[in-house]
Amino acid sequence: MNFDGKVALIVGASSGMGRVLALRLAGEGAHVVVTARRKDKLEALVAEIVQQGGRGLALAADAQDPTAAEQVVQETVRQLGRIDLVVLNAGGAPALDMRAMNAREVTAYMRSNYDVAVNVLFPVLHQMVRQGGGLVAQTNSLAGWLGVPLQGPYSAAKGALRLLIDTCRVEFGPYGIRFVSIYPGFVATEATANDGMPAPLALSEVQAVDHIVHALRREPLDYLFPFTMRWLVRLALLLPKRLTTRILRHELPPVTAPAAGAPPLA
Repeated sequence: MNFDGKVALIVGASSGMGRVLALRLAGEGAHVVVTARRKDKLEALVAEIVQQGGRGLALAADAQDPTAAEQVVQETVRQLGRIDLVVLNAGGAPALDMRAMNAREVTAYMRSNYDVAVNVLFPVLHQMVRQGGGLVAQTNSLAGWLGVPLQGPYSAAKGALRLLIDTCRVEFGPYGIRFVSIYPGFVATEATANDGMPAPLALSEVQAVDHIVHALRREPLDYLFPFTMRWLVRLALLLPKRLTTRILRHELPPVTAPAAGAPPLA
């Protein structure tokens, strides 16, 4: 994709990779629409984009609300006429030990990582069908390929999104809609600074966005990075599951406390 003159909607743009990506795409000529919950941060971002000679629009919304998410899409189309690119970049989770969680806590993290993407995705897909095509990019995670210790609900949500996008390729491809699934490894952001997760081979936000922009230009179906983590994940998928489980279990710390309502620990 050539970004000049394109309308790009970026979900989760108030901080982290989404913010850096918005600045990068605006600098390459895109009309960037940024959305997240924090209105003040979005407006500051758009002010910075405009100061640098770009074009931006801030639409604050909580994407866990499907009505609010649809209104963002509708307002984008009302003001700018179309959506050429959407980047579904919302979500995240701290270290989550399921041995100390209850069902409500598990599903809450799955909603915050799955629903936020789906609630924006489908109004955008309907718009792209009407306009005759577009590019959907989803920032997933390498944790979407494996059941990663301390990331169970997050891995489950990302795995579900991986399969959903794969199916969308089949069903929406004939309408001229392309899909890119982007799988970063560990990225050092404001949100991950104190999340309790070990982060081997972590990249900076700028390094991660370099990879994301490369993927948006080339449009591979799946793009995993960095290189070393990509091949470690692929190797793990080839190994017998019993062996992978044993290796991952070795990294699991002792549980600290049971969840409210959980059975006593053995």
